[in-house]
Amino acid sequence: MNHIDEMALFRLGVLGPLTSRGELARGELARLIRQIAQQEYAIPGSQRRHISEKTLRAWYDLWRRDGITGLASKPRTDRGASKLSEAVQDAVLAAKRENPRRSIRQIRLLLEGAGVVPRDSLSKSAVHRLLKIHGLSRISGPCVVPDEKRSFVAEHAGSIWYGDVLHGPTLLLGGKRRKCYLVSLMDDASRLIAHSAFCLSETALDIEGVLKQALMRRGLPGRLVVDNGSAYRSATLQGICARLSIRLIYCRPYQPASKGKIERWHRTLRSQFLAELDTTHVRDLGDLNARLWAWIDQIYNRSKHSALGEHTPLSRYQQDLPRIRLLGPLAAQLDELFWHRVKRLVRRDGTVSYEGTRFEVPYELTGQHVSLVVDPHSGTVMHVENEAGQAIGAATRLDALANSTRRRQRPGSDAASAHVSTGPNLIELAHQQHYPHTEQ
Repeated sequence: MNHIDEMALFRLGVLGPLTSRGELARGELARLIRQIAQQEYAIPGSQRRHISEKTLRAWYDLWRRDGITGLASKPRTDRGASKLSEAVQDAVLAAKRENPRRSIRQIRLLLEGAGVVPRDSLSKSAVHRLLKIHGLSRISGPCVVPDEKRSFVAEHAGSIWYGDVLHGPTLLLGGKRRKCYLVSLMDDASRLIAHSAFCLSETALDIEGVLKQALMRRGLPGRLVVDNGSAYRSATLQGICARLSIRLIYCRPYQPASKGKIERWHRTLRSQFLAELDTTHVRDLGDLNARLWAWIDQIYNRSKHSALGEHTPLSRYQQDLPRIRLLGPLAAQLDELFWHRVKRLVRRDGTVSYEGTRFEVPYELTGQHVSLVVDPHSGTVMHVENEAGQAIGAATRLDALANSTRRRQRPGSDAASAHVSTGPNLIELAHQQHYPHTEQ
């Protein structure tokens, strides 16, 4: 039996709704291709999850013309060849061999300066391909030392946690198609998932919400290793970790191996949870997370892990319970540690706004800048603080209807008449000078 190309089988499976039909009615081809393009696929040799309508139409035309052989992947005919002239090739290779530390940019500048090639005519990719063919593409030399990468494991549970976000599936939630993001925190020594949750975004607030639940369930980690993304670099997350004595560590950009353990967790979740998920039972985000948490607690954390010998993540974590930092007295203040502070200018009517809602603060703060203290996870406004962080009043939701009958404080006539001048008064002095004969 002739070997069938793996890519051809994959493409034929994608085109199944088209190839399984006979003649297509007018407009049906475009409609089916549009539906196929909206699905997610595990594309061999690629990190992408979607296939464009243009590509699907090209595959379909190839299948109609040549059958499954037309869908096979075809190697490049120019692989291993260079489009540069022999003279330019020799000059590029000579420049690299003369100084292996030269970058492509330096080689191009050198050849332009020597008059070998016109300015801006030498393609960077062409030089790179030529060097790669001859095994010279890497910058080498005595001053270039490759990063040392070694496998390691934390000595005990709670020493190191990893945090990361996985782009999850697009599901029909509440009648709308929404993309989900999985925010997870994993313990290094035990591979235990401290907490994980699907969210509708990957903001700092989502990450803080998962961290808060993880702290309540699994105690305080010594170090938290996270991505270098903007969500993890938020001032609020940094402040929370600082107040809890958690050392926040950022991975170097484009170094996925530094979080290899949690990347492996993502693969497990895709193959064991997402592959088995019956979305017909998922009505909203709560349903999705309820199934995730049940699977983590009952299956993942209680299954033997190849890196832990005979232990499960849960049993390995429990082995180190005496070493784990518990919240202790901080548990009562945990909500406060996750509060946000937002700067606001108090309007003339004594109100400030937050998330489209107006709140009344003490009227004497009118015209001042204050910090509105809010619980972002519940959307509750707590109180108002000054620049020193001291509470200076409550913040209550504006009730404009009640204010229509509210008695306002006005300067009283008695208070005005009670004023007695104890020093020179410009008005009285001017009056005396203008009317010198008026009786006092």
